[in-house]
Amino acid sequence: MAYRLFEGKEHASIYQQYRFTPPSGLKDIIIQYLDKKKGRPHLLAVDLGCGTGQHSRLLAPHFKEVVGIDISDCQLEEARAVPGYTNITYRKGTAEELPFENGTVDLLTAASAAHWFDQSKFLLEANRVLKPRGCMALLGFADNNIRFTYKDCGEKLNGIYQEVKELLRPYTSNPVAVSESKLESLYSAIPFPDKERSNRIESFPSKSMISVRRLVGFISSWSMYNSFKRENPQGAEDLLTNFQKRFLDEMGVTSVDTEIEREWQYFCILASKPL
Repeated sequence: MAYRLFEGKEHASIYQQYRFTPPSGLKDIIIQYLDKKKGRPHLLAVDLGCGTGQHSRLLAPHFKEVVGIDISDCQLEEARAVPGYTNITYRKGTAEELPFENGTVDLLTAASAAHWFDQSKFLLEANRVLKPRGCMALLGFADNNIRFTYKDCGEKLNGIYQEVKELLRPYTSNPVAVSESKLESLYSAIPFPDKERSNRIESFPSKSMISVRRLVGFISSWSMYNSFKRENPQGAEDLLTNFQKRFLDEMGVTSVDTEIEREWQYFCILASKPL
C-alpha cells in the first residue's frame, strides 16, 4: 500500500525547497558498487519515492536514463519544474508495481523512501525488474544523530531540536520508526545473497552549513509535522515560530539567515541480484 502523506501542493513546494540532497560521496560509493558488481555501461537507474527529484538529479550524470517514480502528482510537478538534465523522466507510480520489463533496470534506489514501501511486494518487483547483477541501493539518514555547532551553544541547540521531535512523536507514522532503525527488517528480508554486512553502510557522516531559515523549512517538510498541522494548524505554526525564536535567542542573533554547522549520519543498504 502506498502512503499518501506528501501529496499537497504546498507540502510539495516545501519539500522541493528544504529537503536535502544525499551526500555526493555516498552516491560515489553506490556507483562504485554498481561498477564492481554489474560493470558498465550503466543504462537505467530508477529512483523510487523520488519526491521532488533531489536524488534523481544526483544520479543523472552516471546513467543513460534516470526515471523517478512517485505517487504524488504535486511532488512530480515540482521535480519536472527544475531545469537541468534531459535524461531524467518522472512517472507516477509505486514501488510495488513498477512500469518496467523483466531484467531491464541497472540500479534500483530509494533515498529516505524505502520505509514507506510494502516490503514483500517491493522485493518481488525489485527481483523482477533488476538485471542479473543489477544493484539495489536503499539509503536514508539517522536524524536522531544530528548535531549542531554554533560558537559555544551547540548542545543547547541540539536539545531544542530534540524537544521538537519529542513534541511531534505522537504524530509519527510507524514507517518512520522503520527508517530510524536503518531499515533493519527490510535488509533482513532482501533475498539476494550478496548483501553481507560489508555492503551495509551503518554510518556515513555528512557535514554542511545550514541557515536557521532552512532548518525551520526542513522541519515543516516532516510527515509528522504535517500530520500535526492538519489537526492543529495554529499549534503547528506556533511550534515553528517558537523553535525559530529559541534558536535565535540561544545563538544571540536576529537574522534567520545566520548559518550553523549541521552534522548527521546517513546509512545505505547495498545488494546485488545474482546471475
